[in-house]
Amino acid sequence: MKFQVNRDVFSEAVSFAVKLLPQRTTQPILSGVLLEAEGSALTLSSFDYEVSSRTEITAEVDEAGTALVSGRLLADIASRLPNAPVVFETIDGKIQVSCGSARFTLLSMPVEEYPTLPQIDEQTGVLPAEEFATAVSQVAVAASRDDVTPVITGVQLEVGENNLSLVATDRYRVAVREIDWDSGSSSAEGTTALVPARTLAEIGKTFAHSGTIGVSIVRSDDRELIAFRAEKKTVTSLLIKGNFPPVKRLFPETVENYAVLNTAELIESTRRVALVLEREAALRFSFSSTDGLTLEAAGSEQAQASETIDAHLVGEDTVVSLKPSFLLDGLGAVHSEFVRIAFTKTENPNKPGPVLITAQTSREAPSSDSYKYLLQPNLLLR
Repeated sequence: MKFQVNRDVFSEAVSFAVKLLPQRTTQPILSGVLLEAEGSALTLSSFDYEVSSRTEITAEVDEAGTALVSGRLLADIASRLPNAPVVFETIDGKIQVSCGSARFTLLSMPVEEYPTLPQIDEQTGVLPAEEFATAVSQVAVAASRDDVTPVITGVQLEVGENNLSLVATDRYRVAVREIDWDSGSSSAEGTTALVPARTLAEIGKTFAHSGTIGVSIVRSDDRELIAFRAEKKTVTSLLIKGNFPPVKRLFPETVENYAVLNTAELIESTRRVALVLEREAALRFSFSSTDGLTLEAAGSEQAQASETIDAHLVGEDTVVSLKPSFLLDGLGAVHSEFVRIAFTKTENPNKPGPVLITAQTSREAPSSDSYKYLLQPNLLLR
């Protein structure tokens, strides 16, 4: 095998191929990147049986061939090569990388032992890349990080007639966002896919500026996976098996009692007052039609804190205790100047319901953004 490629294009391609590889693997061969040179193209692939990445770039191929090399090492080398064309050549079973006056010799791993990458044919639908990336970043923060219950470590994708819902929960909060979706001629309505949140977050960042993304949801006897494609790049991921909880029904149709605040001001105040809190403690939020919002932190015996900021309250005065890190996750995903915090009711008048966080275009007008974040209050510190 022998080929020559542009250094910057090659470095970006290697970075894409290794991005989703695990830091550690029980099978060293799965840490490799597969290089396939043929015609006028170089294909770079990685696969660890759960996630695969594949990209194709232009190359001057003098001798077609295939090689498997350490992915992380190749990425480190590619990112530091001088500004000159990169030449790959197989010599005596080893890979020689030349760029300017720099020379590297890499061991070639056994290609015949490398697993076959998933092949995806049919496309389920198309969605806007930038909107998808934004939606993933808004929703993925609410997914559980506890692998004890795998089904809630994922983001549930639910295909509607012309929209796609993304839903995540960790039992303490629920995040939902809807975006445009085009199924084309396929009848994908009602299709669902539960994708690992960490994988989906990386996919969102990777394809954020790709224009549109083609999505394929595949269910067969031996596998359930989802594939994302754009600009000669493909990522596949196994789906999480199990039934995602029906958390969308927890969102109320309307809430009459709510407060509207400046988003940045609420974020800064929450961060300041939370400085004195001990780990896992909650902040007390008192909403008043006369005083606005007062934030209070009991903290420890050595420190307490409070602050009052402006808030426009509709309905009755309300007091809730919220975990600041969870609240900040929701506020950080509200991409608007103002935020609405609505207070839901429960059958027990002494027990507050979850607070519903949504965007506001202005103090008076709700945003057209479909993002919704439902946060359970801390009942012990009311």
